Amino acid sequence: MSTVPKHYITPEEYLHREGKAEFRSEYFRGEMFAMAGASANHNLIVLNTGSHLREQLKKKPCRVYPSDLKLRIESTGLYTYPDLSVVCGEPQLESDSGEVLLNPVVLVEVLSDSTEAYDRGKKFEHYRTIPSLKHYVLIAQDRHSIDCFTRSTDGSWNLTSCQGLDGKIMLDAIDSELVGAEVYDKVVFAS
Repeated sequence: MSTVPKHYITPEEYLHREGKAEFRSEYFRGEMFAMAGASANHNLIVLNTGSHLREQLKKKPCRVYPSDLKLRIESTGLYTYPDLSVVCGEPQLESDSGEVLLNPVVLVEVLSDSTEAYDRGKKFEHYRTIPSLKHYVLIAQDRHSIDCFTRSTDGSWNLTSCQGLDGKIMLDAIDSELVGAEVYDKVVFAS
């Protein structure tokens, strides 16, 4: 029996490779993991949600970043690309290059069949360790459903859900809301 040893890379090697790559990868404990492409619904939901939040945050000291901005979870070492990140105040960046965020207040992930278990499970375990994070939003792309985990003052997380276009999720930490009709504007589900 033959086994091929794994070749582990440093975070610096990952960032160098990622800067030249034609596709995006997450990084954890010396390994890179290719990320799948996104569907039309996924992209439309991300754009709708980002636009909806940006409009509400225009006169506030908060910024909405799309999925091309990497996030590093300092306590675990995971590098990943949330679908949307919101930062209030000055963004803390890992380096002068400005390509890796450290202090989101809100993270948004649009769920797919291939990522839902990871986004709700292991990824949320990583995200929960970010001291600045107050809201973690999960949006379905195959039905009208939004879940939001909100950090309480005691550090526990509470779930709020809404179904349908009339539903809304409050994001108290940024004094904003997500309205189902805005998030799902022009999204058509496969029958």
